[in-house]
Parts: sequence; structure tokens; C-alpha cells
Amino acid sequence: MIKNYLTTSFRNLRRNWNFTLINITGLTLSLACCLLIFFTVRYELSFDSHHQHADRLYRLLNQNVNDGEKGFSAGIPLPALAALRNDYPEIREHVACTYGMRETLITVTDGKEKKKFSDPGYNVAFVGPEYFTMFDYRWLKGSPSQALKNPGSVVLTEGDALKYFGNADPIGKTIRVRNQMDFVVTGVVANPPATTNLPFTTMLSFGSLKEFGAFTNWDDWISSYGGGQMYIMLPEHVSEAQFEKQLLAFNKKYRDPKDAETLRFVLQPLKDIHFATKMGNYANRSISKGMIWTMSLVGIFILVIACVNFVNLATAQALRRSREVGVRKVLGSTRGQLLRQYFSETGIITTFSVIVALIAAQLLLPYISNTLNINADNVVFFKDPWILLCCIALTLVTTFLAGFYPALVVSGYQPILALKGKMTKNGSSQTNLRRGLIVLQFSISQVILIGTLIAYSQMKYFRSMDLGFEKDEIVTIAIPDEKQLETLSQKVTAIPGVKSITYSAFTPMSRSNWQTGFKYENDPEFLEFDIVMRPADTSYFHTFGLKMAAGRMYLPSDTAREYVVNEAFARKLGFKDPEGIIGKRLTIGGSDFKLPIVGVVKNFNTYTLHQEIIPCVMASMRNNYRLLNVKLDRHAGLDQVHRIEKAWTESFPDYLFKYTFYDQTLDSFYEKEAKLFSLFQILSAIAIFVGCLGLYGVVAFMAESRTKEMGIRKAIGASAMNIFGLFSVDFIKLVVIALVIASPIAWYFMDQWLQDFSYKVNISWWLFVAAGVAAVLIALVTISFQSIKAALTNPVTALRSE
Repeated sequence: MIKNYLTTSFRNLRRNWNFTLINITGLTLSLACCLLIFFTVRYELSFDSHHQHADRLYRLLNQNVNDGEKGFSAGIPLPALAALRNDYPEIREHVACTYGMRETLITVTDGKEKKKFSDPGYNVAFVGPEYFTMFDYRWLKGSPSQALKNPGSVVLTEGDALKYFGNADPIGKTIRVRNQMDFVVTGVVANPPATTNLPFTTMLSFGSLKEFGAFTNWDDWISSYGGGQMYIMLPEHVSEAQFEKQLLAFNKKYRDPKDAETLRFVLQPLKDIHFATKMGNYANRSISKGMIWTMSLVGIFILVIACVNFVNLATAQALRRSREVGVRKVLGSTRGQLLRQYFSETGIITTFSVIVALIAAQLLLPYISNTLNINADNVVFFKDPWILLCCIALTLVTTFLAGFYPALVVSGYQPILALKGKMTKNGSSQTNLRRGLIVLQFSISQVILIGTLIAYSQMKYFRSMDLGFEKDEIVTIAIPDEKQLETLSQKVTAIPGVKSITYSAFTPMSRSNWQTGFKYENDPEFLEFDIVMRPADTSYFHTFGLKMAAGRMYLPSDTAREYVVNEAFARKLGFKDPEGIIGKRLTIGGSDFKLPIVGVVKNFNTYTLHQEIIPCVMASMRNNYRLLNVKLDRHAGLDQVHRIEKAWTESFPDYLFKYTFYDQTLDSFYEKEAKLFSLFQILSAIAIFVGCLGLYGVVAFMAESRTKEMGIRKAIGASAMNIFGLFSVDFIKLVVIALVIASPIAWYFMDQWLQDFSYKVNISWWLFVAAGVAAVLIALVTISFQSIKAALTNPVTALRSE
């Protein structure tokens, strides 16, 4: 019986090869998208889930409630570590501070040769022994409880041990960090998985941090460093809500009473860190849960479109197969047998499509992994049990979705009416169904298309927005210390093509930021909001093109003697005219110096465009300079960079020269959005293409089934344009209806997506019109071939067709 089903199914599929090809192409594309999206979503949701106690691990955050708005930061003042251990003995061994450092120089001495390595990102961090009791690592050498117990010790991952020492045993060997301090290797752990927000590969003993030098001092409860974060593992009997209540008392105990009103400590589950797009993490990689669910929905939508194609084409062919069904029923076939027959045809197409989709997804995986920054090395879909399980599920679901209604319709034909060809009533209802399904298809396609257009507008807005500073032709170079600044300045400014240079702690817009509190005038207490510091010399204003709104820039100095604030600072203190704040005095952080404000600089973005401009204070602070910023002539090239490298190396021979063009650095801030936009462009194109495949198939069937009608129309004088219009008008109406349905849905979801950005485009009406026009044009192109073919058919041939 099964053999008979399969044989008959193959014959029917071969007989209608054009419709079979359309179905297989649509299903293969949609199923390949589903597999890739399933893999991506599973990858994103797996971050930090490999830790045994992941459900009890939390990151401590600073919550700032100001004017009813909540802001969060991951940097925690360092004295909080000892205070937490002292006040909560139940977590004494389960609270850890991770002090990550960016772009850290590691020097390894091998005989007379010195090897230098520069680790990008936050690969190097100070951690204590308790870190390894909270987070799971597979130990290859050393003891988790003893390896970092003593100052001057370091634990390496297997990859870093191989990089630094080759195949030699690393235990007992020494590395030097930033040419400041030596650390002895006491342990080696396996490389952490790519799905972690704690990507440390060189872990230094936390007991060495004071000697090494922290960004903030150990008694300062005001200032914080974004790389200094704290993690807590709660006991099983203590919930997140219970401990946050205890933190309220902790906050009031150690913070200034006025600060405690707006600042508080809250907990963030470890598994949620990856989805906190505004707070960031050590891996500098995050994605919102909304984006994950959007990707999932798009995958489902594309699969639905393909299934709709199948239903449309199957019901369109139902009338043609009515006599076949009538004969089968007369010969004794039951409805159940006909259902199984039709499901077997659907199952063959779906199974073949899944196999081809699996191959296509594997071939496309390197491109997708590169686009979305996913580590997919050595991933083989054919060996992944979850992917194979997904394939089985997709086969069953797709077979049911695509085959159920057509099988029900065909198997329900009455044999007498079927044999006489009198199925017009059913045919009319199926025509209405096909129209409804076409509207569904194009509604989904237009939701994705409108979303893509809005995302494009947002990306274009990012690239064209006035940031308040110049970014082009500027090279940023890290400097290890401030000892050779004058010598380096003389050498670099003498290079042809160099227009200006400046030293600073940060560039105007930066991922790294120094936030601190301050006192205003004679106020004994810190104000309710923090400021961001921008230590820089006076050339900073000229090099980056910053403009003064009032007053003057501060005078050259090695230490802070005067302050320049931004317009946001002045407005926050109630000064509508920036001139009014000139001469007022500030006390920054834990300093005892009350210094005057001498100027107000026009607003410039200090954080990424996900956040609004916040109050900023600038001052000359030589001991905080960590960057050399060089403004080059427009026509300068890499030759000037090589000359700068030579001058830099002569000043800092023990360090590695690394540079970046500032505009490229800014582009990297929105790399995630750019890559996701590229992905949605592809998904949008696939959704529209799959929808058009179905539309093409339906029009082809209509043209074939209405051949005699077209012949009669032409015989009585209808022109080719009349015939083309006859086919086109009905479908254009359906596309317009789809646009009306899709527009409010797309507006709602994209409006929610734009909430992640402090600076965002307004969703304009013309985007919906553009999507509608595009959909109409695409539909016209899709149906034009078959409709023009029908219009040009010789009426004599058409009238003989039946």
C-alpha cells in the first residue's frame, strides 16, 4: 500500500513538474532560513548557561533614578567589595570583583628574546580565588583554590599558555604586564566557550591590584570604572528580591544620604547580561531579546509564506484532479486513503526540501557566522542532534501545514460531481481562499520590507548625524605613560601631513568612560547626578573640532586648575544661558580642590547614540592621558602612519605600537546593528522572493485554466493590454489590502525596536508608501510573464485548447 502511495505520488509530482519545482524552491529557501535562525537563536540564548550555578549568579549594578528615569551602569566603586564581604558573611566567599583591562601589553622573556603580545578587548583581568568557586572552568594545571591566593600569580587559558610559551610547561614561568609588574603562572584552564560574557584568558591575582594601580582608589564611593564589576552568588534560600531589599540598607549605610536617594544597588541575573544592550559587557557583544524574538518570528513567517504557496498551488490544481478523485472513490478508495495519498505527496516534497535546506544551511553557515559574529567553527549540522531534531520537527510541521487543507479539500469531493466536472462551487470557495492566502503572504512580506526600510533609515541617520566633533583623518594611538610626551610631540608634529596632535584619556565618543560625582559651589554634599570626565590637553578642542558656547578653554597645565563643562551640564544646573555658569566652582570626585568653570563647550556625544548626551567636565590631567590623537591632512596616507610609528617606537621601545582610525572605531560601535540590518535585508529578499514564487504559480495556473476564455476575449477584440490588465488588477488590489494590514503591524514592532536608541528617526509615512509601491512593482513583474504570454497567445490555438 505504501509503495502504491509513493509510486502514485512521484507520478503526480513529475506530471506537474513546474508546480513541484516552485514548491521545492520555496520550501528549501524557507527551511534553510529556519535552520540558520534556529542555530543563531540557540547560540544567543546559550550565553553563560554553561556555569553550574548560573541561576544563582548575578552582576551588581548601579541604578540611578533621576527625574523619574532609571539609568544603569555596571561599574561599581571598589570599596563595595570589602563592605559586602563584611556585612553579608553568608556570601563572603561568593562575591567577586573582576577588574578588566583593555589593550593590555604582555611581555614574555625567552632567554635574550622578548616577545610582546597585545590582547584586545577585556581578555586580561584581575580576579580572586573566589571567582573560580562561582564560575566553572576546567582545570588543566594548578588548583582553583590556591592558584590566585598569593599576589603576583596568574592563571592562563590553554590558548594563551600556548601563545606565550609554546609547548613548554607554563607553570612557574613569568609574564610581565604593561611593563609594570611580573606575574608567575600558577594555573592553566581550558579555553572558555565563545558563549560567555567573561572572556578572560589571562587572569591576574586580585591581591596585586593595589600595587599594580587601580583606576579608582579603595576608599572612593563616588567614582567608578566600567571595567571594575562585581558578581554575587546568592545562597539557595535567598531570592533576588530578598537580597535587593537588603541592599537598600547597605546603600544607605555607605553612601552619602543625598546620594542614597537617587543611587542604589540592584542585581542583574548572569544570563541577562548578554541581552542588556545599553550596559554592555566584557565581551562587547550583546543583543536584545526583542531582536531574538523578531528573528524567530521572521523565520516562522518565511516558513508560513512557503506553506501558503503550497496550499495555493495545491488548491489551484484541485479542480484538475477532481476526476482522478472521482475515479478513485468509485473504485473503492476511502477518504482516509485519499488523505494518506495526498500527505505522501506533501511529505516527499517536504523531506526532499529539508535535505537540500540542510545542505544549503551548512554551506551558508560561514557567511552567517561572520555577519552575526558567531563562533561556528567545527559546527556540522548533520552531527548536531538539536539541528537534526529541528529538521524532523520542521518536516512534520511543514507537511501538516502545507498538506492538511489541500488533502481535506481533494479527499472531500463527491465522486458523481467530480466525474462530471461540476465542482464550480468548491472552486469558487477555493478561489477566495487563494486570494486570502495571497493577502496573508504579502502582508508578511511587507511587514518585513517596511521593517527593513525603517532599519535602513536608522542606520543612515547614525552615519549622517552631527556628533558635535570631527572624526575623519584622525588616528588614535595608545600611550603607556606620560613620561615622553614632549619628546613624542616634537617628533610627530614635525612629520609632513600632520595637522595637529592632542593627548587625552578618551576620545570624545568612547566605550570607556569615567563617571564620578561632584560638589557644586559651597554645597557640602554631592549632587544627585553623575558627570562624565574627559581629561585632555588644550589641543583637544582644535584637533576634534569642538566649539565653545561660552567663555574660554582652560589654560595649559599638567594638573586640573580650571574646568570646561558642556551645555548639558549647564542646563542640568538650570542655566539657560551658558554664560551664567562661568566662574562657578566644582569639586570633582574625592578631590579637595574647588576649581572654577572657565568655559562651556557645545554638546558632543560622549557615549554611543544608544544614550543621550550627559553632563561632561573637561580638564587638563596629564597623569590620566592614555591616548595620542593625530589629525592628518586629507591627502595623507599610510606613509605618515609609518613615520608616526617610528617616532612612537623611539619614545616607547618596550611597548607595541597600535593605532586605529577614529571614524572606523565609531563605525564599530554600530557594527551589531549594521550586521543585523544586512541579515534582515537578506531575509526580506527571501520572504518577497518566496511569496512571488507562489504568486507566479497561481497566475500560471490561472492563465492555463483560462486559455479558452482568453481566446474568446481576443476574438471579440480584446487587446494585449486588456488581457494584461485583467490578470493584473485583481492581484494589485490584493497587494494594496496587504499593505493596509501590514502597515500598523510594522509600525508597532519597529517603534518598539527604536526604543533602544536615544537618537532615532521618526517613522515617516513615505516609508509605507515606498514599501507599497515596491510590492506593487514586484507583483506586476511577477505576473507579467504569464499574463503577457496569455495575452499574446493566438486565439485559434487558445480556442482549440479544450
